[in-house]
Amino acid sequence: MRDRAFIKNKIAFGIFFMLAMTTCFAQNNKEKDKTVTIFTIGDSTMADKPLEGGNPERGWCQLMPEFLTGDVTLENHAVNGRSSRSFISEGRWEKVLSRLEPGDYVFIQFGHNDQKFKDPSRYTNPYTGYRQNLERFVKETREKGAIPILFTSIVRRNFNKHGTLMDTHGDYPLVVRLVAGDMDVPFVDLQRLTENLEISYGPEKSKTLHLWYTPGEIPFYTEGKQDDTHLSVKGAREVSALAVSALKKLNLGLSAFLKE
Repeated sequence: MRDRAFIKNKIAFGIFFMLAMTTCFAQNNKEKDKTVTIFTIGDSTMADKPLEGGNPERGWCQLMPEFLTGDVTLENHAVNGRSSRSFISEGRWEKVLSRLEPGDYVFIQFGHNDQKFKDPSRYTNPYTGYRQNLERFVKETREKGAIPILFTSIVRRNFNKHGTLMDTHGDYPLVVRLVAGDMDVPFVDLQRLTENLEISYGPEKSKTLHLWYTPGEIPFYTEGKQDDTHLSVKGAREVSALAVSALKKLNLGLSAFLKE
């Protein structure tokens, strides 16, 4: 009887051990099979633009998949006209937060529309509301086990009559730097990188980075266009390349998903 009970216990233990190992193996495979996702949150300079009708405008995150391997997915949640305040108040951040999983990344770039002082639904004081919102994005991303990366806003093409590129963002980029330093957040200074890019092109050639068209030049803008904020295909691709190059230098796990 004792031998029979011993054999039963041994068989039961063996079955339990095999089930545990199978579960562990399946879980490990699931983790290995998980595709890392980059979530991008921000404004129109990042956002996906419609392609219908030959629209020449692009967001820089819209072209980032050109620089990614097939082992990572990019979900671009940036939307035209959004500030850090309105992105939260409209429930867009909660939507992203609900989808975050450990190992994912969140690219954060706001500032262009946080400046809209005539619109209380979007405006933020850079040192209070804006900073508070950036800190919230960072904190809640980390609570999900994901990795936040802060970006300063890209510059506007704003050359004065002397050919000097002038800043238009005020204190907002400084606050991004402060939050990145105080919270030890990976940081890409797109303001500096795109300022150098605009200057390298100069007052006239830099128009090709944006939406400058004479009347009748392209069907999409029959009456012409002079837009120094938003990006052309060329501009978006150049900015995306600058961002990727800077991301590689951060030496994060993300580097494995960035093409040479």
